[in-house]
Amino acid sequence: MRAQLARVDAVIVQAVIAGALSFSHLHDLAAAAGQGGWKAWAYPVSVDLLLVAAWRRMRQQQRAGQAAGGTRLWFLVALAASLGANVATAGLLDLDHVPASLRVVVAGWPAVAFFGGTLLAHAPHGPQAPAAPASSSTADTDAEPHPAPVAVDETDRSALPASSTNPQPAPEPTAEPVATPTPAPAPAVSLPPVLVDRVRALAEEHRSSTGHPADPDAVRARLGLPPSMTPSVAAHL
Repeated sequence: MRAQLARVDAVIVQAVIAGALSFSHLHDLAAAAGQGGWKAWAYPVSVDLLLVAAWRRMRQQQRAGQAAGGTRLWFLVALAASLGANVATAGLLDLDHVPASLRVVVAGWPAVAFFGGTLLAHAPHGPQAPAAPASSSTADTDAEPHPAPVAVDETDRSALPASSTNPQPAPEPTAEPVATPTPAPAPAVSLPPVLVDRVRALAEEHRSSTGHPADPDAVRARLGLPPSMTPSVAAHL
């Protein structure tokens, strides 16, 4: 435990020393480039904050499996600004006679840092949630029921007597007619609630406009139902 705390303390001390030196070099370069007063102190804060923010956002995007190319670009820009200031103040540059190009770079840094910080603030933080599946726009009750198969009654056809060459054919015995059983009416098929409401609405509309009750067959035809559904329509009128 003590060894771990010692390693952490050493890292913190090293980070504080390196940050203080970089801060001082950036301040000296900004002051030499004509940015005096509080502005010279704001430049190192801007560079270091952009560097740290770009590093943290790049790590977050890498953990989330996202592309971090844009964030890595801003990290390299801030690193180049910090490293360039440290190298420039190492005696390679005459701080009393700063070139005009360096003055332009230092003066334009606030706009670059502001733009980079704005893009980092609006960068995605994590994986996007999957889109919810689109629900079906039509309910099951809206579908028209399939018409029940209707049995077609076959008409009885009487047999025609065959023609004979004998001009006076023998009379055939007449058979007593056999009573054909009348098929029972098909039971009324229950309608879905949506069709029941539609049937009643049409019936009420017909009653209010004509003053007479609606004909089940007419209501069935307006709904586009087969003839076999007439008893079901009449059951709800």
